[in-house]
Amino acid sequence: MASTNDLKNGMVLSLDGVLWTVVKFQHVKPGKGGAFVRTTLKNVLSGKVVDKTFNAGTKVDTATVDKRTMQYLYADGEDFVFMDLETYDQINVTGATIGDNANYLLPEAEVTVGLHESKPLFVELPASVDLEVTHTEPGLQGDRSSGGTKPATVETGAQVQVPLFITTGEKIKVDTRDGKYLSRA
Repeated sequence: MASTNDLKNGMVLSLDGVLWTVVKFQHVKPGKGGAFVRTTLKNVLSGKVVDKTFNAGTKVDTATVDKRTMQYLYADGEDFVFMDLETYDQINVTGATIGDNANYLLPEAEVTVGLHESKPLFVELPASVDLEVTHTEPGLQGDRSSGGTKPATVETGAQVQVPLFITTGEKIKVDTRDGKYLSRA
């Protein structure tokens, strides 16, 4: 338990059995009435963002989320298997928990896995990854109707828009947050 006066960015709260991360908070002391705390909370599982106001000094449940560096090993049906780099324990993470991050996940990649009571909540990838282009059409010089980009399939099976000069077999750097091409690797 903690008081709303102790809130900090990144803190994880358990409200009605749901885990929320504090994205932003502000203590407000109006001229009339009691003080309150205005917060922006993000659902740990779904990513939904909500605004919530608490009276100052209200007790809230805090949850401990253990962030561990793990290595991705392999896909096992719908699940993904990760190994803790400190204890060498292996855990299975469901495809629903990983979501779109699976498009940028290569074997032996190091990621951060958030655990609450030994249950995986989320997987954080590095900001960018290097992927090999497995298929793309040749870009024609002078073809600028699409803004100078073309679709390319990378080794994980994801589609990425790349500049016309990228060819099959090249390594490219892709932003894992929005799936955009950054540069050649």
